[in-house]
Amino acid sequence: MEKSRAMKRDWIATARTLSEALPYMQRHHGATVVVKFGGHAMGDEEAMANFARDIVLMKQCGLHPVVVHGGGPQIDDMLKRLKIESTFIDGKRVTDEATVEIVEMVLAGRINKHIVRALNAQGGRAVGLSGKDADLIVCEKALKWIKDPESNIERVLDLGFVGQPVEVNPDVLFMFIEGDFIPVVAPVGVGRDGETYNINGDTAAGAVAGAMNADRLLLLTDVAGVKDAEGDVITRLTAETVQGLTEEGVIAGGMIPKTETALDAIRAGVKAVVIMDGRAPHACLLELFTEHGAGTMILP
Repeated sequence: MEKSRAMKRDWIATARTLSEALPYMQRHHGATVVVKFGGHAMGDEEAMANFARDIVLMKQCGLHPVVVHGGGPQIDDMLKRLKIESTFIDGKRVTDEATVEIVEMVLAGRINKHIVRALNAQGGRAVGLSGKDADLIVCEKALKWIKDPESNIERVLDLGFVGQPVEVNPDVLFMFIEGDFIPVVAPVGVGRDGETYNINGDTAAGAVAGAMNADRLLLLTDVAGVKDAEGDVITRLTAETVQGLTEEGVIAGGMIPKTETALDAIRAGVKAVVIMDGRAPHACLLELFTEHGAGTMILP
């Protein structure tokens, strides 16, 4: 009897949650939501299935999700297996000609199709793309400037085939959205002369979201969000506040490129960017369909 009552309470709680989500579903109906998927959740089959289920549910609720993924750990694993060494400068992989071939194989092949398969298994209609398809993401070589602390002289470091998006052509994405598909984009771009470029996943997602004038860019990471000086997650920030916290050193380390991506996306026309923990169950649904949301929302 007690078990039956507990089950009934669970059912009522589920029904209440669905009822409370209705106004948020109505608010976001027709919205374009770019989701950057990456981190440790990509390597866990259960987490992958849960993510796919949430994306398909978003589509069923009338939203237009676009998934842009990363794949750093999987690239590292493949390079180690092939005994190809990698070096990094400020978190960016120095990518020579041999490495970029492996990067494209892993990102546009193995990982991209894994996500597509997971979405299709949940009843979605996903299609895999890379930035090279229909010149979706056109890149120039990304250059890294560093300053010698003693001489104060700046010099440029060549990162190889690491790309900086300079042009995004989202027509192919809108075409698939109109056909009721879920686009899944690998962060591999094309140069003006046909070169293949490796793009940071967050950077690619921000560029795609900006070109689409997306309503939301959700950056799924391995942290809960932007934290204040006391270590507590800040739920809402403006672009101006982000700049101030960065100057004060509160936003530091690996969070700086993520907030820079957020600011670039907002300048390009994205209405809001959310930095959130992709390991948390149903993080995307909590952000879009509940009052309290998830992670840190950055607004213009």
